Amino acid sequence: MSKEAINAKKKIVEEIKQKISDSKSVVFVNYQGINVEQDTRLRKSFREKNVDYKIYKNRLIKIALDELGIKDYDAKNLEGVTSCAFAKDEVNAANVLFGSKKTMPMLDAKFGILGKEVVNAQKVEALSKIPPKEILIAMLLSMLNAPVTKLARTLDAVAKKNA
Repeated sequence: MSKEAINAKKKIVEEIKQKISDSKSVVFVNYQGINVEQDTRLRKSFREKNVDYKIYKNRLIKIALDELGIKDYDAKNLEGVTSCAFAKDEVNAANVLFGSKKTMPMLDAKFGILGKEVVNAQKVEALSKIPPKEILIAMLLSMLNAPVTKLARTLDAVAKKNA
């Protein structure tokens, strides 16, 4: 193998390591069986949720994980075709993957990384059921606002009754 090829592979390993380090969650995806049109839709869905989606060689992913000290994954999960979804939050990558699975049932999570912890495919699926942060904040604000709104309506009703 030429020196240029070795350097190119080292650069890709560094890129993978950087993306993993910069992400709050990473989902490793088995995308075997999707066609070009489906792949385009999938990539668009990931982009819309600010998730970086790339395909890397399994061997380079293994090297990057090992160099980062992430060793508690099942090496069998890095066989076949693998793509990576890198997210700046905990749930968007899983949400997009399992949301896309409705129209592309062949998609599957192999495993994931949440923070620095390796999680299995079942935990990735459980993450996909958690609403995004913005929706959780809206739900919390709605719950916090409900008692105040009820009190204001009650006071208004009493004031109108006494007037």
